Amino acid sequence: MTEVDVPQTRPPEPLSIHIVKASNLKLTKIDNGQKGTKGDNVQITVKVEFGDRQLGESPKVECIPDTPAEIDYTATLNCTFEDPLVLDEISYRPVVLTVTEVLPKEKKQKEEKTAQLGQCTVDLLPLVKGETKHHYNLVINPLPGSPLETISPESPKPEMEVVISVQESLLEGTHIDQGNLMTLTVESLYSPPESWTMTGTQYAYCSALPIPVSAEKETPVVFANGALKPSVDKEPPNRQKKWAVPGTAQGNSVYIPESFLPPDNIDDEDGEFKGKEDREHRHMAETEKLRVTWNTERRCYMDALATKSFQDKIAKCRYWPVEVMRLPQPAAAKGKKSQNATTVDDEGSISYHGVAFVNLAPLLYPGVKRIRGAYKVHAYTDHAMHEKTKRKTGFGEEAAKIAFNILNRNSASPFPKKAGKEGGEKKEKEVKKGRSMSIAQQQQQQQANAAPAGPGGQVPTEASQTIKSDTGSEMEGQAPVNVEGQQYVDAKSYVMLEICLTRPLIPKRPPEELARRVAEYIPPRPLFPKRTDGAQRAVEDFHNQVGSVANLILDEFRDQFGDILKTDDVPQTVEAMESRRQKLIYELNSSGKYFSFKEQLKYAVVKIVREKYLKTSAFEDRQELQTFLSELYVYLIDQMHVALGKFLALEDQAPIPKPMTDSAQLKHFAREAEVNGNYELATKYYQERIARNKNDPSHWFDYGTFCLYINDITKAEECFKECIAIDQKHLQGLLLYGVVCTLSERNEAAETFFEAATCVDPKSILAWTMLGLFYDAVNNEIGAEMAYLEANKLNQAAAVAEAKALRDDEMAKEKLARGEHESEDKEVDHDQGGLAPPSVPDIKQPSPPSSDKPPTSARSGKGSVSDRRMSASKRSDPHLRPDQSPLLQGSKIKTDSTTSRPGSHYRMGSQRGTPQPAEEVEESPVREPTPVPRSSIYMQAIEWLIEVKAIPFTERALAHELLSPMGGPTSGYHINYARLKLQKKEYKEAENSLDEALQFDYQNPDAWALMGHVKYMTNDVEASRDCYERTLSFTTDAAEMHSIYLRLASIYLQEEKFSNAKNTFLMACKRSPSCVSWLGVGIACYRLGELAEAEDALSEANILNNTDPEVWGYLSLVCLKTGRQLEAEQAYKYALKLNLSDYDLLAEIQHVQQVFK
Repeated sequence: MTEVDVPQTRPPEPLSIHIVKASNLKLTKIDNGQKGTKGDNVQITVKVEFGDRQLGESPKVECIPDTPAEIDYTATLNCTFEDPLVLDEISYRPVVLTVTEVLPKEKKQKEEKTAQLGQCTVDLLPLVKGETKHHYNLVINPLPGSPLETISPESPKPEMEVVISVQESLLEGTHIDQGNLMTLTVESLYSPPESWTMTGTQYAYCSALPIPVSAEKETPVVFANGALKPSVDKEPPNRQKKWAVPGTAQGNSVYIPESFLPPDNIDDEDGEFKGKEDREHRHMAETEKLRVTWNTERRCYMDALATKSFQDKIAKCRYWPVEVMRLPQPAAAKGKKSQNATTVDDEGSISYHGVAFVNLAPLLYPGVKRIRGAYKVHAYTDHAMHEKTKRKTGFGEEAAKIAFNILNRNSASPFPKKAGKEGGEKKEKEVKKGRSMSIAQQQQQQQANAAPAGPGGQVPTEASQTIKSDTGSEMEGQAPVNVEGQQYVDAKSYVMLEICLTRPLIPKRPPEELARRVAEYIPPRPLFPKRTDGAQRAVEDFHNQVGSVANLILDEFRDQFGDILKTDDVPQTVEAMESRRQKLIYELNSSGKYFSFKEQLKYAVVKIVREKYLKTSAFEDRQELQTFLSELYVYLIDQMHVALGKFLALEDQAPIPKPMTDSAQLKHFAREAEVNGNYELATKYYQERIARNKNDPSHWFDYGTFCLYINDITKAEECFKECIAIDQKHLQGLLLYGVVCTLSERNEAAETFFEAATCVDPKSILAWTMLGLFYDAVNNEIGAEMAYLEANKLNQAAAVAEAKALRDDEMAKEKLARGEHESEDKEVDHDQGGLAPPSVPDIKQPSPPSSDKPPTSARSGKGSVSDRRMSASKRSDPHLRPDQSPLLQGSKIKTDSTTSRPGSHYRMGSQRGTPQPAEEVEESPVREPTPVPRSSIYMQAIEWLIEVKAIPFTERALAHELLSPMGGPTSGYHINYARLKLQKKEYKEAENSLDEALQFDYQNPDAWALMGHVKYMTNDVEASRDCYERTLSFTTDAAEMHSIYLRLASIYLQEEKFSNAKNTFLMACKRSPSCVSWLGVGIACYRLGELAEAEDALSEANILNNTDPEVWGYLSLVCLKTGRQLEAEQAYKYALKLNLSDYDLLAEIQHVQQVFK
């Protein structure tokens, strides 16, 4: 064994490209440009290339019409594992197959002549994903001038059957589990600078972005083949993706087979320019303006270290630079390298250098593997690059070098090769050297082409110098200027791109795992408790059976002798009783009822034998059997007497009355005691609810919220545990247990319960908002952003659904009214009836918009991250709200009629922005804008959090509401802030907040009610009375009226306004009666001298709560006043027994007792 273990490198793996056969190669005439041959049979060869390497060429094969040509040729590509970038190269480079015809030799011809027919590309990506064998049927694309171009579209296309395979998978171990394959797609640059034209000097357009290839190193991925295209009406876009490095592929072979740009909806995008105000600009840019098109896909394989580095860099800085630049077309001949330094200098110019900052934070959302969107292009400067991405400089010069290599058909590998190192350095020097000359050339070209001048009417002369800006000037605080790049900003340019991963950077825990984790923390309570007392249950079952049989025997006795016993003249002698007993026994035996009674008791006796005596096997000794039977008989007789005693005793007892209060009333009483500060009584009511039904999770949940309010965190946690144990999918219980875990700093458990809540109800706005608030608490900005984004989408979808339902109801009412009106006018037509559709509909139907009237809100509805395909249906029929901006009135809606997908929906599915006929535009109606939610996600969470007394989370949600675009310092914000301060007993801050709320809405009943509570708690009786009276004078009630009635009536009692107190208490009783409200009515009536009404009210209070000492005290006073001394004494003793603490009431009772003694 050696001292140092050297890791073994895997030997090279041969990658086989097996060409099986070619079919449908029908050539009736072959023309090589000079002479032609007639005949149907041709000879072909297939050349196999990978990048700049030729892997081999197949032997000549005879092609016969209507018969596949069996080529049966295999080329091999060795995949080495010493360099981690080999898998990356295999993932994005295609194997190019070129089909060549071998022309027959003519006389005196020494060498055979050939003619290229077509090409096809083989994608090696399945092998990089771990497959060992993959089968293709590839279409042979004709090359320019090939006879294959003459094949009619109806004829079968030429195809080639190819099989790629490896002996062992290219990925193993950590490569499969931790590696990742990234797919980058740069689509188009829209709304380019106005100075770019289709005439004059043409340029190449390049985009580049850095990708980590190891833990320390990054390399630029370059998309060099961008082309300036006219508007879609002149040239419809091709949505098929191209190879990033096609190699020797030409014509349609540069396209990746079966790979197209996705028709995503604008609301499902992750980038910028997706707001309502940007819809018109995007429609114009994508339909009427020039565009630079790449439509190129580049795959990048990242091993475990590179993937971890990529994830860490996104976490440190979420913005990723994508540089965009314009390059001159290469001056050298196509497919050849530059010949001299002058040509290199011409190619060294980089102009219109821009950069888009792509927010990659969504890739750190759990389970997200793909982002796509429109990203704004900014003017490139090192200062902006460092400010947004924390990078000192960009990859402009290196990307330009790689772009020139691609444009010149050189090696386009992004990583330097050993053989080309010196050449690369020389090329970089030439690029830098050519910058000054290119600037001058650019000025001459701009003057010759009469390009539009820059700001101020002057031609930009030093724009391209900002490729590498002056660091010294930046350090001095002078912001660099990129004049050409600023034109991107002025034109509102944006680039569409997509990034996909094979597996998410942050895996999302599945619902099954979350449910299992919740069950590990809180095991579910079994539906039926385990039977640990089997013997006792067996005896109880025997008692029940004995009681049942006794009841049946009594029924039989009553049937036979009931009529005789009712008469008084029947002698009750011993002989008569014995005679009746014998007749009863005879009847039971003769009718078979005795046998049925015995069978009924048999099973209960067997259970006693098995459970109590544990006898389950046969007796071997007869004496032992007799002994056991004697013992059993004695025990059964004793238990029979016990059962009969219980049965006969129950017959004499009165039935237990049902409780006068139900669960809802007990909850109301508990809330009332809670508001009044009587926490002991509130605890009693909450516990009574649990005692009545321990298996109701809502009872435990309500008690837990009360414990959270009185800051008994331990007891609150136990209550929420019981709630979740009973119902593992109790949404609010999961959320509040997560809150309790957060307060106890058990963040891992809290995250599990918050995530479980989002899985229990994925469409719950509250669950996603609470998850975001938790992530805020633990400083997880990306997780909070993900949760808030999902909650906002659900909130928007809910608003759209609500508006759609409202609009459908209105349309149904209109249709019904219209049908009834027609039925009155057209009484002759009996078949149509009142619901017949009108001949001229009143509701206009939308038609597809034209280019001069874009659908600015056609895609403005929002959907869920977890289910994006539903966004179109959620968006379908928005309702117009009166508070919408008039700027949105020019958009259109999708209705339930037979019209097809309007506007942008149709374009996204086929060709983006295809103009519609002008005659349809004239009939297009005005579209109603997408409705706005009634409240923000934070306000909805605030209202729930205040209700459940989760104060720390409420404070965090209020802070978000203050900064929310939909929120801010509104009346609702100040009211909820005051409610929070009332819970914390910070009355001064609550009063200040309510003053702010009343400035927004002076007639808000909730604000005045809360102001009354603040004044009441600070003993400002007169002010609180005024606030409560103002609240009752409004036409709309406050959210919580019961406490207002009670406190206002108690103030009237203090001020000795007994008539007002009585009426107010009666209003409280009418709305929600309770012991306190009826007690108030009784006190007011007693003070008014209405003793009968006072006694009735106090009796009602006593029924609802017979343990209130104050009720018994006033009952004692009423009885004394009505001359019932005994009842008064009993009521007084009950009051003392229940610890009456109102000394004034005690003194009054004693005084009245002395008066009426």
